Amino acid sequence: MPAPRAGQCGPVPRSLPPEPELPEGTRFDADLPDEPGAERGSGATITPYRDGPLIVRGSFRLVDQDGQEIDPGRQTIALCRCGKSGIKPFCDGSHKRAGFSAPSAPSRPRPAAQLRSGSRRDG
Repeated sequence: MPAPRAGQCGPVPRSLPPEPELPEGTRFDADLPDEPGAERGSGATITPYRDGPLIVRGSFRLVDQDGQEIDPGRQTIALCRCGKSGIKPFCDGSHKRAGFSAPSAPSRPRPAAQLRSGSRRDG
C-alpha cells in the first residue's frame, strides 16, 4: 500500500479501541439545562484552528485512553489534528510542513445536533 501524501491520513485500523469509561456523574454542555444562569461552557474552551491544531484553554484534565493523566504543563495547549506531530498528543507545527488542511468549523451540521433540535420542537 503506498504511503499517504502530505495532509492525508494513513490507513484506518479495522477495529477501534473501545471508548473510555467516563466517571459517574460526568456532564457535557449538552446535558446542562437551557435556562438563564446555567453554567454552560464554564470549563475548557476548545478551538479548532483552520489548517492547524485544536487549542484548549481553561480548566481541563488531559488523560490517555487508559485514564492516566498527561501533564500539559500549562493552561493553554495545542493538540495535534494532523497526525504528524512528533510530540503527540501535542502539536509541534508539523501540520505546516505536511500541508494539512481542515476548516475551523464543521462543513455540515452534526447528526446529533439535528436530532436534539428536532426533539425540542416536538416536545
